[in-house]
Amino acid sequence: MNPQIEKAFNDAPNRTLRNIIIGIVLLSLLIWSAAAIQYNGINEIGVNNVKNVLRALIHPNWDWILTFTGTSVPKLMLETIAIGWLGTILGAILAIPFAFLSSRNITGNMVSYGGSALTTMIRTFPVFVLGLMFVKTVGLGPFAGVLTIGVSSIGMITKLYVESIEDIDKGILDALDASGASTLQKIRYGIIPQLSANFISTAIYRFEINVRNATVLGLVGAGGIGFTLLQALGNNRWSDAAACLWGIIVVVLIIEYISTTLRNKISRGE
Repeated sequence: MNPQIEKAFNDAPNRTLRNIIIGIVLLSLLIWSAAAIQYNGINEIGVNNVKNVLRALIHPNWDWILTFTGTSVPKLMLETIAIGWLGTILGAILAIPFAFLSSRNITGNMVSYGGSALTTMIRTFPVFVLGLMFVKTVGLGPFAGVLTIGVSSIGMITKLYVESIEDIDKGILDALDASGASTLQKIRYGIIPQLSANFISTAIYRFEINVRNATVLGLVGAGGIGFTLLQALGNNRWSDAAACLWGIIVVVLIIEYISTTLRNKISRGE
């Protein structure tokens, strides 16, 4: 063995005891978590339902897929995409003040801790709980879905915004300050150019997630294809459920491809 490598190996701290303790703790947590799970065997009715859905995926209700009427898949998916899109824009805009408030290099440690705590509180609300709250507040329909998606997006978008803001090159701001630039000019020429690409990329990534969330918000009456899918499954209309599932699968795959392509182009500055 190379003497230098051997010396580095011998000088490395011995962390065997620490690693054993960590392993024991993790194993204990695994056993403790497994004890909370109750397994009562496989439900035959559930297995049959899964088989019926899988069979129906081969023969879906083509009338729902190839038409554009009240409950057709294209119309419901268009509504779902619209909910995700408008909700993403709303969340991306609302996240901006939260992000600046939570950035240590902008507001300092004390204020940023408060902003981060507020953002964390928003992030703890499950999307279904927010959906039910807005359905009770503004009524059934897509508007409740847009508000739900917008508010539920604030937490994640703010967190990613903060990372971008805290990576700002202060040298550019110092140069503008030395040249006598006003506050608005420093924001326009020093901050926005550094943040815009990351902000847009974050919003696109969140839109991809929000479309998935919007597909299930219909379960609480907040618009989209989820309610129709739930009705089809509940009434054993497997071909109708399969049509809804195909709509969700195709749309999510297309949006994921477009989202990934756009974010790669933005990150490369194309």
